[in-house]
Amino acid sequence: MAFMGALADRVRQGLERSREAMSAGLTSLLALGRPVDEAALAGLEELLLGADLGARTAGEFVSLVRAEITRAGSVSGADLRALLRRFVEERMAGAAAPLALEWRPTVVLMLGVNGAGKTTSAGKLAAALAASGKSVMLAAADTFRAAAVEQLEEWGRRAGVPVISQAAGADPAAVVFDAAKAATARGADVLIVDTAGRLHTKANLMDELAKLRNVLARQVPGAPHERLMVLEAPTGQNGLQQARIFHEAIGLTGLVLTKLDGTAKGGIALRIWEELRFPIKLVGVGERLEDLQPFDPKSFAAALVDEG
Repeated sequence: MAFMGALADRVRQGLERSREAMSAGLTSLLALGRPVDEAALAGLEELLLGADLGARTAGEFVSLVRAEITRAGSVSGADLRALLRRFVEERMAGAAAPLALEWRPTVVLMLGVNGAGKTTSAGKLAAALAASGKSVMLAAADTFRAAAVEQLEEWGRRAGVPVISQAAGADPAAVVFDAAKAATARGADVLIVDTAGRLHTKANLMDELAKLRNVLARQVPGAPHERLMVLEAPTGQNGLQQARIFHEAIGLTGLVLTKLDGTAKGGIALRIWEELRFPIKLVGVGERLEDLQPFDPKSFAAALVDEG
């Protein structure tokens, strides 16, 4: 996805807290040339659990290090860091996937609970796509949250893209109906639909989202082509459960992982991939427009585990 640049630098800056926590832990474990023995391995597993890699993945990496010690006789601190970096990269090799943008219009449904950064991600994505030369429209279908429509309209102004909206409290299905008609009539390349993240009950929300999906499918063949769940990295296990619920109701095509810059537990990205197997299409690593980036396992692994 060439429309976003400086990927490695942005991800490295965004993962600073996670990298510093990991580096400090590894340095402490290997202080003064301490050998990587069973006591160090126990500490290593605890460190990886603290980074939110998950018990299974942490245990598998420790077993890998133990096998390397048996093979080579010893493992240095530099060896350990290189092993961990390679382990993360290899385990996430299948996690990245580009946005599918081959339809016209391509309809992108942004999903997620309130507070995860859904509206902001929709706006940033619209701005990035517009800057790349694509014709983009936004649909403000979160008509239930106070100021959600105004927030998306502000993003539309910043990005220079039109926003289809109605008054607060309007029927979201009517909004997406109008937006799909407008996107088709104007020959837009991409329509990005912001959706509600909370209604009175979970069942009500899922019913409402399914209704939006069906309206879009009737207006645009194959729509919504992308159904992206926006997950907040610091939520950890709660985020995993949220994604499962949304997938059961809507059928996710990928994830947008936000607020990686706000956590020292960046390993959650690996855990999400290991447990859900949904591609991570975009990551949010800061507040700036350019801080929404396509996910890349190599850049992620290098940003998470410093060379020391």
